[in-house]
Amino acid sequence: MKINLILLILTLAGCSGHKAVKEEPVLQPPPSTQNGQQVPNLTMPGQFSANRVTGDFAGYPQLNEFILHMEAAHGIPRNYLYGLFSQARRKQWTLDYMNRQGGPSQGTPRPGSWSKYRAQFLTELHIESGVAFWRRHAQALSQAEQRYGVPPEYILGIMGVETIYGRNMGKDRVFDALTTLAFDYPRRSDYFTEELENFLVMSQTENIDPLEPRGSFAGAMGLGQFMPGSFLKWAVDHNLDGRRDLWHPEDAIGSIANYFSEHGWRPGEAVVVPALVAGEVTLPTGYDKQYSLSELATAGITPAKEVSAGENPSLLLLRGNSGDEYWLGLHNFFVITRYNHSTHYAMAVHALAQALKRRYLGLAVGG
Repeated sequence: MKINLILLILTLAGCSGHKAVKEEPVLQPPPSTQNGQQVPNLTMPGQFSANRVTGDFAGYPQLNEFILHMEAAHGIPRNYLYGLFSQARRKQWTLDYMNRQGGPSQGTPRPGSWSKYRAQFLTELHIESGVAFWRRHAQALSQAEQRYGVPPEYILGIMGVETIYGRNMGKDRVFDALTTLAFDYPRRSDYFTEELENFLVMSQTENIDPLEPRGSFAGAMGLGQFMPGSFLKWAVDHNLDGRRDLWHPEDAIGSIANYFSEHGWRPGEAVVVPALVAGEVTLPTGYDKQYSLSELATAGITPAKEVSAGENPSLLLLRGNSGDEYWLGLHNFFVITRYNHSTHYAMAVHALAQALKRRYLGLAVGG
């Protein structure tokens, strides 16, 4: 479904419950240095120590450079990192999968592509499970709306598309996935090396054994499938238990809402409106193609509902089995695309959100 870059695809089931690791004697590493200054050894999550890297990633020059960087930049002892990376498992099937994927799709979408994509997420499972999740976590969702201005249905729309509300969070060790892609996937090595660094910092600050978290094959985590960099920037402790835990529904709710808020979500505003088209459409389409209302009108395109004069909508083309549809993506639609840079993705989140709201309100009225 993506490389997202907050998230990549929705496969594989499983989750992480960060279990304690049995304590064993640890060799004391030499003092670390940071910016030329000696710093004390830190108490690190998990018990690892070695004098060199062994196992699947033994002898990787880039990994040794990375370990020295982590010690200098973050004060993480190299002996700890040698021991940790000796536990890393190379994920060959992940590399095979990534190498089979093409780059971002280009040009006009194929006929029927929207119907095919939409059908993956507008299922009875997604809707019924979402309504049940909403009812279980209504208070946390309400609190998130009050604090961040994001309606529950859009928080749930993200969770539903990403993991079906936690059913499909992934079963790979995040550490293995990121290490494999950082050092054995040259095409995106820089990105995944940065995310591996973010993950180790996250493990340090949250006191998580880095071998414990499970996620997608490319390192996305929790109900909302945050990458580690997104965790560091936007994850929140929504239930106020002293931890940011994206595998916990309440923290995931708050973190998704915070992500939208920080990317400019406007409370109370619409996401999309249908477009009325007179004649042939000649303007380029896509979530990143924005026009003033006067430019659209000149091209024979007007919104089917009133739109604020300050809006600069994007012109969206959705190719369904019954023909093409044109929509205008408003500011909040663009915010959704910050989660995943895809018109189809953002429209699926919107469509699922609206279906959940209709079903939830129907259940509420009915008792």
